[in-house]
Order: sequence, then structure tokens, then C-alpha cells
Amino acid sequence: MMASAATYSINTCFLDEGKNKNRNINEVTPCETTKPVTPVKESKIDDQDFKHQNLEKYSSLLPPSISSCSDKGKQVVTPLGIIEAGIDGEEDDNKTLTCKSHGMMSVIGRRSVMEDAVTMVLGVAVGESGSYDFFAVYDGHGGARVANACRYRMHQLVAKEVEKEERVGGGKGLEYWEKLMGACFEKMDEELVIHNECGGGEVEIGKEALSIKDMGSTAVVVMVGKEEVVVANCGDSRAVMCRGGLVVPLSHDHKPDRPDERERVEAAGGRIINWNGSRVQGVLATSRSIGDHYLKPFVISEPEVTVSERTESDEFVVIATDGLWDVVANETACKVVKKLFDGQLKRRLPDEFSGNCSAEAAAKLAKLAMARGSRDNISVIVVQLKKG
Repeated sequence: MMASAATYSINTCFLDEGKNKNRNINEVTPCETTKPVTPVKESKIDDQDFKHQNLEKYSSLLPPSISSCSDKGKQVVTPLGIIEAGIDGEEDDNKTLTCKSHGMMSVIGRRSVMEDAVTMVLGVAVGESGSYDFFAVYDGHGGARVANACRYRMHQLVAKEVEKEERVGGGKGLEYWEKLMGACFEKMDEELVIHNECGGGEVEIGKEALSIKDMGSTAVVVMVGKEEVVVANCGDSRAVMCRGGLVVPLSHDHKPDRPDERERVEAAGGRIINWNGSRVQGVLATSRSIGDHYLKPFVISEPEVTVSERTESDEFVVIATDGLWDVVANETACKVVKKLFDGQLKRRLPDEFSGNCSAEAAAKLAKLAMARGSRDNISVIVVQLKKG
């Protein structure tokens, strides 16, 4: 994760109910580290589970907790979550001017592997309307490689594309951002093809070799500027805004049974088959994604873009993978965050996050999704917007 001008604190959060199968200590998921760790006492989920320890700045991986497997006498890994927060502090040339605070929570949940990825980069691009902060969640499927590639590359592509457009006169508005974001998502997709063709596209999993062409990821990118909020969505991750106490959807899920998406897929020669839910060709439960080249041209990487003008009533934005949205409605998510920002919910995160409600809100939403039985990885970003 790129370092930015904001002040970051990264702490462990214990958000696992212990329902995942025991795994050998060498079986480490993408959200875990292989560094030696000290055993910690396990407990059920409650507010006291937000235990923490200080880690080095900008670390993106957290140590797993270790417990004993009673039937085999082996140590096993209990997956943890990642929490990160940024507090803007005083405004100056090196600080963001677009939001008051931001925070994220990413947890493996009840899955055996972590396929979500998250990016938060401040001041990633400077356009006609000033500086933009970049926030994105990626929900991988078939493996984590595409989501992780997007995590490390997408914001770089956006920054380069904005710089390129500025050299030829720049611009603003929906048409400008549709062209720019469409180009970035297309380039991201093309880079995966090149990687696959150059021999870097296979990964060994047990005795099976999986090709990157069989992997994919949803992507929802949110660019927060002083005058506007730009959202580019591809798949079924989602972004919503709370404005004056009302919920404003900033993206719309690309589900195969969405009438316009079904029409597009069928016009391309594909089929929507009900197999444990509507799926493209009976396989994929989203109709747009980055990657999934074996399903083209039915599944496309073209994002839908929205541009919302900033107002004094804008309060915050919630960006999350479907591990949250499958069990928590837009209205409920906004209600929880608003109550916390208004001081109606007790805060439980440590003193390092003093002044930052966004990290607390993201953790609360992840915890709520777990409590409601989410079976997926859960990644949440909350961005508290500045008024005026």
C-alpha cells in the first residue's frame, strides 16, 4: 500500500469467531504474515475483541494468532483482520483537502482464503478541480491475484491518465471521467492479458495449476475531490453516500439478472443461467469484472461512472465489497456510521485513533456483517467528508 501524506496507524483487530477450519501454521492466506508471532488468547467476538499492538508504519500485513489443535497437537492459524486509518490533521500543501478522516477494515471472515484487496492513497492525482484522494475495494474470485494486481496498479494508472489529460487541456464532468476511467480499467485488464501471455499467468495450488485467465475481480474506485466525488464501478462491490441524513447510491451492482445487463450479455451471445443464483454462463455471479478472460465478451471490464457534485450536506461515503452488502442494507450501514459520528455509539478502538471515527465505523460495519452471518471476505472503507 502506498504511503501518503496522511498520518496512518495500523493495528490488529480480532474479528474471527473461530469457525474457520484449523490450518497448519505454514498455510498462510494473503492477509497474513509469515513472521513469528507470540501466541495470544482467543475469545469470542465482542467489543473487547478490538485488541491491538503497534506495527511499523504502512505495514499491509498482520500477524495471525496461534492456537493449539487438540486432536493433532499442532499449532494452527486463526485469520485476523487489517485495520488502517488516516487523520488529516492541519490542512497544508502536503495534506488532503477533500476529507476529514478515512479508515478501513478488511477481514477474511468465514472464508478459508482472503481474496479482497483495498487501496487508500491521498493526493493521487491533481486535475482541473484540484487534488483527488483515491479509495478502492477489489473483490477477487478464483484467486486473489487479480484483486492484488488492481490494488498495486489501478491508482497508478489513474494518476497517469489524469496527468495525460491535463497535458492536452484537462476537463471535468461525466463525459471526461467516463473516458478516463474506462481507459484505466481497460489498461488494467490488458495488463493481465500480457502477464498471462508472458508466462506469469499460472499459480500452483496443491497439485492444480490455475491460470490467471480464470481469475477476476470486481472493482469500485472512488475519487474524492474538493468539488466532486467520482465513482467508477465494475461488478457488485458498492459505494454509497450519506447526504443530509439521506442515503445516496453512488454505484449500481452489476448482477446478471439486472435487465440491462442480461440484455447486453445475451446480445453478445451469452446466457444467464440460474445455478445457485443468476450467473453468466452458469458460472459467474457478476456480469462485469476485471479479468475473467475466459468469459469474454459476455463479462466486460467497462465501468459505470457517476459524478456527484459536493455539497455542504455531504457527510460520509461507505465503500465495501459484497461481504458487507449481502447482509447489510445501504440504509442500515449509513445509520450505523451516522450514529457513531454523532456520538450515539460507544467507541472501542484504541487511543491511537483519537479523532478518527472512520476506522471505528469501518470496524463496526465489518463486525455487524460477521454477526449477521456473512460468508464472504469483508472489506469496508469509510471516508468522512469535510463540510463547506
